[in-house]
Amino acid sequence: MSGLGDLQERLRALLDEARERGVEDELVEAVHRLRSERPASEVASELPGRFGIVGASDGMEALFDRIERVAPAKVSALIRGDTGTGKELVARALHEHGANPTKPLFAVNCAAVASNLLESELFGHTKGSFTGAVQDREGHFVAADGGTVFLDEIGDMPLDMQAKLLRVLQDGEVRPVGSNESRKVDVRVVAASHRDLSVMCGSREFREDLYYRLNVVTLEVPPLREREGDVPLLVAHFCGVLSQELGREVVVSDEALAMLEGYGWPGNVRELENELRRAAVLSAGPIQPADLREEIGSA
Repeated sequence: MSGLGDLQERLRALLDEARERGVEDELVEAVHRLRSERPASEVASELPGRFGIVGASDGMEALFDRIERVAPAKVSALIRGDTGTGKELVARALHEHGANPTKPLFAVNCAAVASNLLESELFGHTKGSFTGAVQDREGHFVAADGGTVFLDEIGDMPLDMQAKLLRVLQDGEVRPVGSNESRKVDVRVVAASHRDLSVMCGSREFREDLYYRLNVVTLEVPPLREREGDVPLLVAHFCGVLSQELGREVVVSDEALAMLEGYGWPGNVRELENELRRAAVLSAGPIQPADLREEIGSA
């Protein structure tokens, strides 16, 4: 067997043994050994995880199992998790492993689209229906017919839009802005929010009837601070991505990795990725503790 094949076999054996024993340190040790023996781009392709999502902690394994059960069933799903945990990756996994993976997936961040434009974005509009509507436009629900619409940060959707979305979910048809005709659509809706929608229902900030329509199945994405042993895996993954982007090997020293593991990551995986990207661009060689933000070191 070639040297590369030997290393791959050794990694698989280490990961299998760690899972059987339930010892997170074994996974971390496997990553440390792998980092010292192979380029980051090769390490990234061997990391544990499922559905294109890296992770081996108990919380992530529970999430993977739930995705596997929920994906084939074409039901509405609500993804809950803090900002930066990777809720869109979960929505993509539900679509790509669902009943119609070849159909389109359209995503819209409800907090990022102006309230007066959100209806047009989702349901489309006719020419002349408002200033700037120079031609007919299909909304995401029509364009994704047969596929999935992902509504991120749905807790920020205005109440009047919530009522219109509820009607679409109930009737299975959309009416473009400025039109008197409706069109039947067959769309799976996956929604996500970092806010507690059940609490928002109690304060009348979110429609209770819409909440129950969306919350057929709930998937919880754990924050990074609760994903024991996953930081080294994610660091290895992002080093592989950055190595390809920058055209040079990106490596994190053991000392810097220890600091990354000890930080609380309030911004979760997105914050970790951004920190590594910043450090990789500014560092002259392997990322050292001095290349990391001061608050990471102080933690």
